[in-house]
Amino acid sequence: MATKRDYYEVLGVPKNATDDDIKKAYRKLAMKHHPDRNQGDATKGAEEKFKEAKEAYEILSEPPKRAAYDQYGHAGVDPNRGGPGAEGFGGFADAFGDIFGDIFGGAAAGRRGGGGGGRKKVYRGNDLSYAMEITLEEAAAGKDTQIKIPTWDNCETCHGSGAKPGTKAQTCTTCQGSGTVHLRQGFFSVQQTCPQCHGTGKIIPEPCTTCHGQGKIKRTKTLEVQIPAGINEGMRIRSAGNGEPGTNGGPAGDLYIEIRIKAHELFERDGDDLHCSVPVTITTAALGGQIEVPTLTSQVEIDIPEGTQHGKTFRLRGKGIKGLRSSLPGDLYCHIALETPVKLTEHQRKLLKELDESLKKGGDKHSPNGKSWTDRVKDLFK
Repeated sequence: MATKRDYYEVLGVPKNATDDDIKKAYRKLAMKHHPDRNQGDATKGAEEKFKEAKEAYEILSEPPKRAAYDQYGHAGVDPNRGGPGAEGFGGFADAFGDIFGDIFGGAAAGRRGGGGGGRKKVYRGNDLSYAMEITLEEAAAGKDTQIKIPTWDNCETCHGSGAKPGTKAQTCTTCQGSGTVHLRQGFFSVQQTCPQCHGTGKIIPEPCTTCHGQGKIKRTKTLEVQIPAGINEGMRIRSAGNGEPGTNGGPAGDLYIEIRIKAHELFERDGDDLHCSVPVTITTAALGGQIEVPTLTSQVEIDIPEGTQHGKTFRLRGKGIKGLRSSLPGDLYCHIALETPVKLTEHQRKLLKELDESLKKGGDKHSPNGKSWTDRVKDLFK
């Protein structure tokens, strides 16, 4: 098991750092290592550093936790081991809270003490994910759009209290409003969520009939989303605070919009570059000429040299996509695909046969690839 680094070392501050110094150091690290700012192979390492900095800040930003950490180190703030001031083996027994809760039951726990001075547990809401499909053109140019997501709003009937109009919530008598209860059995002290109020600290005798006591109702919310130009497949856009709501006043989670790009009829994307197949007639390839090729925004002409072969690639600089982190746009690669004529008339067949006979009389000079291919075949069977 890896040893945790010193929290002051993680944030890069001395042990006598002020609260303001700690906050500034954390913000700097959070901006640097946030998963949204790191893509590809760097994502995993950045995420670990982000979590490490967040954990250090949560301890050092609260004076009681910081004091316990300064005196006892990581053991002083480890909820599974119990810090100074824990009653008996309270910290050790917390790890077995669910077991003792099953053995003695919630009622017994309530009778054996419900620390009225404790705080209700506050939980951050879960993050949500939303898949958005856009076209290649929209990915290249960017787009402002709207999406509809499910959300929770305060109930208009009870104004968020969860209680029927004319009534009000009451303090839970089991935990005395703390949201937690303690069970003491010999030298064990176990703290667990109050089974009566489920950690809220309140009991609603007459629930609101609109929200059924939840204090909130589910609605559909419209969000404005800005798709940045150059975004690529699989990238995510973070919409802060638009995830699931928190519990007991905790902050809401975030919404992550994951980008999916539709397959294009002409182009394939490779990073900032684009590739397309361009059909060319055998006469144009043989005699040379100009053809029009498409880009994402217009059409351009390219010169086909005399004697162009199938598979020849032409590179058009700057006709690709300018990525999110790129200073210049990528290129467009046009791959020549010779088109064999079909449904020939008798006259056309006759002309092609005459051409074929004429080419054969000219020998290898008319078939630059044919001679080298024939030679390779002969070498293979020597």
